[in-house]
Amino acid sequence: MRGMNDLMRQAQMMHKKMEKLQTEMKEREVEASAGGGMVSVTATCAGEVRAIRIDPACVDPNDVEMLQDLVLAAVNEAVKKGKETAEAEMKSITGGVNIPGMF
Repeated sequence: MRGMNDLMRQAQMMHKKMEKLQTEMKEREVEASAGGGMVSVTATCAGEVRAIRIDPACVDPNDVEMLQDLVLAAVNEAVKKGKETAEAEMKSITGGVNIPGMF
């Protein structure tokens, strides 16, 4: 029975660490850019886009599609970086065991 109690205590500790990490990931920011830094995006590791910076030199009213593509690429890269960071942090807590729905 002692082994089961130890296992339950470890599971509770892991759960608390995972909850804390989820809260931290909502605040931890990553940054990505596209077009050689012409567009940069800051997002949280929870996927919230916090800022988009656009170099005025890449704003061409005759080529809006290029700017749209740059923004899209930078946003996607920032979200990807955030997700990868969160997954790596979670693996350090779970010992590499993938727990569905955590990130």
